[in-house]
Amino acid sequence: MAPKQRTSTSYTTGSTKQSTSYPSYSYSYPYNTTTSRPRTGNQSTGRPSTSRPRTGASTIAGIEAQRIICAVTESRGVAPTVGLAFVNLDTAESALCQISDSQTYVRTCHKISLYAPSVILITGSAANPDSKLLSIIKENLADLDADLEFLDRRYFAESTGLEYIEQLAFRDDVEAIKVAIGGNYFAVCCFAAVLKYIDHQLGSTFQRHTLRIKYEPSEGSMMIDVATIRSLELIQNLQNPKSRDCLFGLLNETSTHMGARLLRSNILQPSTDQPTLATRYDAVEELASKEEMFYATRQALKNLPDVDRILTTLIIVPNEHDVTHAEQDINRIIMLKEFVERIRPVYEALSGSESEVLKQIRSLCLPEIVNPVEDLIKSVINEDVKYAKAPVELRNQRVYAVTAGVNGLLDVARVTFKEAMDDAYEHMKELNATHELDLELKFENVRQFYLRLPASDLEHRALPPVITNIIRKKTWIECSTLDLMKLNQKIHDAHHEVLLQSANAILTLIESLRTHMSSLFRICEAIAMLDMLSSFAHLVTSYEYIRPQITDTLGIKAGRHPIKERVQTTKFIPNDVYSSQSTRFQIITGCNMSGKSTYIRMIALLAIMAQVGSFVPASYASFPILHQLFARTSLDDSIEANVSTFAAEMRETAFILRNIDRRSMAIVDELGRGTSTRDGLAIAIAIAEALVDSRALVWFATHFRELARIMSERSGVINLHLAVDISDAQSRTNRGGTRHSSTDLGIDDNHVNAESQTITMHYTVAPGHVQTTHYGLALASVVPLPAAVLETADKVARKLDLNAKTRKKTSAAVLRERRRKLILNLKEHLVQARTGGLEGDVLRDWLAELQKEFVRRMAEIDNETESVIHEEDGDESDVRDENASANGTDAMIED
Repeated sequence: MAPKQRTSTSYTTGSTKQSTSYPSYSYSYPYNTTTSRPRTGNQSTGRPSTSRPRTGASTIAGIEAQRIICAVTESRGVAPTVGLAFVNLDTAESALCQISDSQTYVRTCHKISLYAPSVILITGSAANPDSKLLSIIKENLADLDADLEFLDRRYFAESTGLEYIEQLAFRDDVEAIKVAIGGNYFAVCCFAAVLKYIDHQLGSTFQRHTLRIKYEPSEGSMMIDVATIRSLELIQNLQNPKSRDCLFGLLNETSTHMGARLLRSNILQPSTDQPTLATRYDAVEELASKEEMFYATRQALKNLPDVDRILTTLIIVPNEHDVTHAEQDINRIIMLKEFVERIRPVYEALSGSESEVLKQIRSLCLPEIVNPVEDLIKSVINEDVKYAKAPVELRNQRVYAVTAGVNGLLDVARVTFKEAMDDAYEHMKELNATHELDLELKFENVRQFYLRLPASDLEHRALPPVITNIIRKKTWIECSTLDLMKLNQKIHDAHHEVLLQSANAILTLIESLRTHMSSLFRICEAIAMLDMLSSFAHLVTSYEYIRPQITDTLGIKAGRHPIKERVQTTKFIPNDVYSSQSTRFQIITGCNMSGKSTYIRMIALLAIMAQVGSFVPASYASFPILHQLFARTSLDDSIEANVSTFAAEMRETAFILRNIDRRSMAIVDELGRGTSTRDGLAIAIAIAEALVDSRALVWFATHFRELARIMSERSGVINLHLAVDISDAQSRTNRGGTRHSSTDLGIDDNHVNAESQTITMHYTVAPGHVQTTHYGLALASVVPLPAAVLETADKVARKLDLNAKTRKKTSAAVLRERRRKLILNLKEHLVQARTGGLEGDVLRDWLAELQKEFVRRMAEIDNETESVIHEEDGDESDVRDENASANGTDAMIED
């Protein structure tokens, strides 16, 4: 290794600032014009200083901050290949990834954003001048809250990476990992750089065959960009970051930190593997249907310690081992002992399980696997020792953790500790008896033992002179004595001696346990999966959730928004959804507050839930496997990036258009409202055309009625609207919907009434675009705006409608497109009939009805086509007559 050079950036320690901002989509490089200042000093290709990495704070809020080191390198060329390696210092996990990315590096940025590393390592050759990848990483540094470090190219060595895999991976996994990384040169090089950094710069090493290493292919999970994660509130509520009103908060009924981490990871990267999803559905269904198994599992998982972190600290070897490390090692062994003892109830709870996942989890918890670990611990640790949260109790547990007889000096130190403790309690009793006080002996880690008594006991008397260090805290007085201070020092010294004498036995035990780390980590992963699945089963037993089907068609019967139905006090009104290639682009129109945004967000959230392995709130649901999900919903300015509402939505939309394909879903809400009406409509139509051509499943909510009318003739496009009734106040009737009153506007989205009109929201989806006109004026009247303003607005609106009607004309080209769309729709229905489950008379009747409907609609189009042709012939005749008249006039003038 080269000698240490000055670091390019320094670490900060302590708590991390949680970032609530999001990357500014610098993936659009080089097209974006925003700039940011990355936190990099003078670039150095040498080794940075040996300081502890700070804890990274993800732009996507998580359950906890973790120390994650990431290395990035890339190939050169038009279609770059990017290698990534992540090592989590808190959970002893490592992920390798190699991505064939685009020129915008969207998948690379997505992967980095999800892991949220605290340090990003990159080759020094990527700077001076900055490569495109480095420029994009710098653009996102402030949002990622990560430090950037430059390393010499020689640290990115494939041979070194392969050696680390041979040395550190679990013995049973080495060959499988070598097969998985075959040909992934850049990922292996990054792994070498990360391990070198941890070894030489952070002063930590992993014991042999103790690191969990996995290769994550670029395929296998749905890609959800950071803006979509934020706008759909997948991990964090936008209004209140501490609220549980988000998808993670909804699904997180886990009992362990391990299960919560796995759930968060799955929400951010839903699986695209259909067999995996099927096995998860089977497990959730079995847990939900077998009440005894469900409750036994939940009870067994309750209050389990976070063993992932415990095992990680046991396999990372510090350069120096002192009393503090000995104390922590004993604490961890006590917690590990408690975890191992509680694996048996998990094993017993899953007895009789039939689903594949539950059987695999149970097989990992077999007594044959757990007993050797339990026997090792019992050979060194007293059976009665339990982990305690109270400081004095935990100290006592540490003192008596190691079994008697292992070390004679240890037994002597324990006797000294016990005598000093007894003296402290005896001292307190003597003070109470001598001075007639009601003193209590309390303990804190820093202050050690101190005395406390109620302040009311001293209203008419003073403390005796022997009392010192008096502190008044509300209704209590805290104090000490010189004798107690001396006893504290004696107890402290005896405790340290016990720890030092226990250290050898504990270190020997840890060394023996390291040979079982592979099975222990697999048990942890099994417990995390069981915890997540039982959390899903809890939702099924508490709410009306059903098992989704994986098909080629997206169909939802009586679907409900999972978050909205939990937070609102009134009953949520369900809606149906159907989308296939013939109806892949659905334009949603409707009145303000009618539920358009809720409807399209519901579809996206249910799709994510299905691909996580959860049941969904509906009476029936089927989903295709989606590989990408996009959401364009926000209308906020980006002050940090110095862009307006319109610029922000255009940048996000450009990102979607560059990456969307047939296997994607997109929801778009109110596109084009950030600029003038005419320009916004033109841009919205152009973007809608591009989205239709992508053949992705798209829901496009808009107030542009012209867009719904123009796009309705395109193949694959249908119009839907949220039903609403507007009627005179004198004749208002409640037809099952919700009327709105002016007194509730802005407080309750359920009621809006004007003096002359009432608006009844049904919150149900209906076919066709919205027919109601001027609903904006009706809503504006309840603000209320001045009557003169509303009257003028009404006149202008009617005038504009009249002008539009005079220009409206159905062309023969539109009718030809309508005929083509009808034929393509027939084709898809016939394909579904061939591959579906209908047979015999049922199929024959269905085909007969399909034939009648097709003939009827085709006849309507033919009749309309003939009328258009006649009108055009009439127009041509009028033109000929006008031309003849004009020619006659010209001739008269010439004569």
